[in-house]
Amino acid sequence: MSYIKEFTKGLIKENPNLVMLLGMCPTLAVTTMAVNGLGMGLATTFVLVCSNLVISLLKKVIPDTVRLPCFIVIIAGFVTFVSIMLDSFLPELSEALGVFLSLITVNCIILGRAEMFACKNKVIPSILDGLGMGLGFTMSLIIVGSVRELLGTGKIFGITVMPDLIQPMTIFILPAGGFFTLGCVIAVIGVITKKKPKNVGCENCPSRAVCKETAGKENA
Repeated sequence: MSYIKEFTKGLIKENPNLVMLLGMCPTLAVTTMAVNGLGMGLATTFVLVCSNLVISLLKKVIPDTVRLPCFIVIIAGFVTFVSIMLDSFLPELSEALGVFLSLITVNCIILGRAEMFACKNKVIPSILDGLGMGLGFTMSLIIVGSVRELLGTGKIFGITVMPDLIQPMTIFILPAGGFFTLGCVIAVIGVITKKKPKNVGCENCPSRAVCKETAGKENA
């Protein structure tokens, strides 16, 4: 198993947000500012890595009959830790993320990686999977948040970068602007990750030998 592949797959090729279309609610809700996207992304990454680690270690101990409840309890423990840390050291960010910080517990990205990967693989690949998926999620939140903040307020990470001559478009920090921006980013990623179709012809056809044999009999 390639460790590099396990880490990089979540960045673009299997980006949980822009390719697999998971975790749409926090993406649309908290990306009015780039810093909010960064905070939510890093918090989710921490929970992803830690939960994947613990679930991989306990995969032979957790009974199948209570597998999902156990996963949720593990994830909820790390989410509670993150919430306490943000409340203590970054209260403004914690307030900005609001209820979506607690909802990381039921984020389908985290539960999906636990069910599809961590409970079936060893510790190191599980950690790399969680880290790659988390950073891919963080990247998508930062991109969407930066575009919305730039066009909606003329700032990025609170720093004014747009000239005064250009009037910000408030719609981009509203829900409609979130849907539009996310759709455009998904479209761009779709173009980047689109695979070229294979050449179609006799040389690449799996039935080439049979076809030639049939043609030879008809000619005879």
